[in-house]
Amino acid sequence: MAISMEDILLIDDDVELCEVLTEYLGRYDLRVHAVHRGDTGLEAARRRDWPMILLDVMLPGLDGFEVLKQIRTFSHGSVMLLTARGEEVDRIVGLEMGADDYLPKPFNPRELLARIRAVHRRASPAAPPNNPETSTLVVDDLVLDRAALRATQAGQPLDLTDVEFTLLEMLMRSPGKVVEREELAEAVLGRKFNPFDRSLDMHVSRLRRKLATDPDADDLVKTVRGSGYQLVLRRAAAGGRS
Repeated sequence: MAISMEDILLIDDDVELCEVLTEYLGRYDLRVHAVHRGDTGLEAARRRDWPMILLDVMLPGLDGFEVLKQIRTFSHGSVMLLTARGEEVDRIVGLEMGADDYLPKPFNPRELLARIRAVHRRASPAAPPNNPETSTLVVDDLVLDRAALRATQAGQPLDLTDVEFTLLEMLMRSPGKVVEREELAEAVLGRKFNPFDRSLDMHVSRLRRKLATDPDADDLVKTVRGSGYQLVLRRAAAGGRS
């Protein structure tokens, strides 16, 4: 069976919660495939190219963080952590390991639906494939093809998650300019910016590391305190130092 945005893999040992989410999301034509163990959930993740995986942290068989770590070795699809472990350190660990978002339990199913819809919007091409002028962005040695969902740096493919790809696209559309956190949060996370939510900062940190090809060079993604982030133009930076 072909996979579309309507197919969601839910890995959670709370059987009752899985039944509630399956019934609720089913009203909106979202097909939930529930698995209740970490090890069998990882097997299910390997069998298909899931556009969305909902993953609990406290799982029998295999810890959710370990499942996430292994998923990121073969999939760039969106992974959202669902867990009762709401401590800041757990949230940061999950985002650093490649989770796209984090929704602590208990949560309103409507909030989960909104997050899923935000992922769907990110995954939808922003421009028609036959319009290369708007679907392909080039900044210095960075090339981003929105239609093909592919990004390269100096000709080498960049290994980006869906969130990191959208974040890079937003920065490349305004090279050398500051993109405000509020705008990035809406586009990348699908929700209003919250100064107490570290999700955006963690995604920027991961993207910054992946773009760092020269350990002696300045970061390509610059933090502008109190405002947002800026994709630094290498040629402009080099010209300023000469």
